[in-house]
Amino acid sequence: MLPGGGHEISSRKSRTSRGGAPALVWLLAAACGAPGGASSAPRLEEACRPSASRDDRLAEIGPRGELRLASGRRAVLSGLRWPDEPALDAAARTWLHAFLGASLVLTERGGEDRWGRHRADAIGIAGEAEPVDLAGGLVAAGLAYADAGEADTLCRPALRAVEAAPRAAGLGLWAGGPLAATDAAALSGRAGRFTVVEGRILHVGERTARTYLDFARRGEQGLTVTVQKRSWRILSEHGLSAATLKGRLVRIRGMVEIGRGPFIDLAGVDGIEVIEGERALRR
Repeated sequence: MLPGGGHEISSRKSRTSRGGAPALVWLLAAACGAPGGASSAPRLEEACRPSASRDDRLAEIGPRGELRLASGRRAVLSGLRWPDEPALDAAARTWLHAFLGASLVLTERGGEDRWGRHRADAIGIAGEAEPVDLAGGLVAAGLAYADAGEADTLCRPALRAVEAAPRAAGLGLWAGGPLAATDAAALSGRAGRFTVVEGRILHVGERTARTYLDFARRGEQGLTVTVQKRSWRILSEHGLSAATLKGRLVRIRGMVEIGRGPFIDLAGVDGIEVIEGERALRR
């Protein structure tokens, strides 16, 4: 069963490989849907297009949560950002360790990455327990962020909703809460690392090549988010503009870099959430 109840939208019955007993498998809502979905569903991004599901077995856990399979294939969980901190890396590996030798139902998305691995949704079947969505379980335990990673698109945006419970409880990655966009010292300490930051956009500066989202008052230190011209155009297609973003409380996720101050170069629409009332962005 998937953690993060309340965010699942569909269910189906499947049979486990042990004894053929039926088990209820709850699937997280996925931006791309599933193979054979309704014809009214939006056209799938090629990088998110799911393959037919297949069975395999987890033989080994590689660095940063790489799934090494009995078939010889390697995979990483789709929609997941593995933790950077050594203690949380170890905790996430321990969580996955329960599925060593277990049957997996894998749905790969897109082609191989530069290391020859597939991004995949994985349902783990360990013993007589109910099947578990591995990505959803790690996110619900506060041991991973929802993130597109090397992909251009977050194929499973519903994973972000699963973050709500561990964030509220201060679990794992969320032990200190989301980082404040005005905490320049803490942001500088995260240089070169993936970080989730919350704050209110005080100023939007549109320039020819890029747009700047400033979270600190003039003369004060804080986060600046840079948005390249192409990404800014995509944001506008989703209803996000200087007029709609200024003054809004948002959540930003990305790699912290240091220039004149801490900044994040926004990778795309999945890197920003308007969170006043936890309203989702129009997709």
